[in-house]
Amino acid sequence: MHAWPACNRRTPVNFPFPTMTAASLRTRVVIPALALLLVVAMPPLIRAKSPQALPMAALAADALGDAAFSVQDLEWNDDARARRVPVRLFLPASVPGRQVPLIVFSHGIGSSRDGYGYLGRYWASHGIASLHLQHVGSDRSLWQGNWLGLLSRFQHAAGEAEALDRAQDFHFALDRFLEGPHGQRIARERSVAAGHSYGANTTLLVSGAKVVRDGNLLQLRDPRVSAAIVISAPPFYGDADFRPILSGIHIPTLHVTSEDDVIHIPGYGSGVEDRLKVFDAMGGEKTLAVYKHGSHNVFTEKRYFDSLQVATDVKAATESLSLAFLQQVYGGHDELQAWGNRNTGLYSKYSTH
Repeated sequence: MHAWPACNRRTPVNFPFPTMTAASLRTRVVIPALALLLVVAMPPLIRAKSPQALPMAALAADALGDAAFSVQDLEWNDDARARRVPVRLFLPASVPGRQVPLIVFSHGIGSSRDGYGYLGRYWASHGIASLHLQHVGSDRSLWQGNWLGLLSRFQHAAGEAEALDRAQDFHFALDRFLEGPHGQRIARERSVAAGHSYGANTTLLVSGAKVVRDGNLLQLRDPRVSAAIVISAPPFYGDADFRPILSGIHIPTLHVTSEDDVIHIPGYGSGVEDRLKVFDAMGGEKTLAVYKHGSHNVFTEKRYFDSLQVATDVKAATESLSLAFLQQVYGGHDELQAWGNRNTGLYSKYSTH
């Protein structure tokens, strides 16, 4: 989880912050319990199979789920900001005459572009490209160096400057990809923002969250984003009411969390109720799934605190839910209700508005 410290205490409080403070310390920092994810070696060409493959009208009439796809790491540099933007691309095999949606995924603090590969593989096997960003100011490099400086490194990474840089990483990467050799394969009107934890806040920023700095509205929204997948979104610092920040987001959004989605650090805790506050404040069409079980990190590639069964069930449900969401948004089918009917044993709350 993540904090976004206020660099200027005179600034308005209606600035979104990816989580909060140890109030007793007055230090706005949240450290993920174990957000460090190890590199997963992946072959360049994978053939994946899903038994729950559903047709997406936006892609093709035939069912997907057994599609070949490639995985490629790209080392990009945003010269205007002197900032590296490494990405991992999951790209379905080309089909003549067919364009595919694109999901741009933002990781949580202390993670990297390889931290959510199960989602990239699933989406690609169903004909959806995804570009997994690595935010170099808040990635796994935070875990390197003297452990005595770990708190300071995370505090800096959770600061306002990095939060804004993450949004700029998104804009740059989407520009770079669409202008590149694979850009013509993308159905640009089906560009999706997605992220977990700190990455969920990045997703909200580029989806239209209203950010005010010194009385000025910062333009962080990317108009190309037409839907968003928000996994374990932290609360926003400063206001008890998030509606002024989030009610202006009018694109369809999917929100995913669990009853056990709790962050514990000395002096601070954030539970599922914070995720629900974010959901309640959102405008536009929105869907919420609250699983009965699963820690905050259950949505990452690795398994830390959850049983194998819980981790397997939650990941598989999140995969199929995200697909149902995109099928409904872009295909016009009522897939979300069908997903709810199939997964009643997994969630404690499920709603669509």
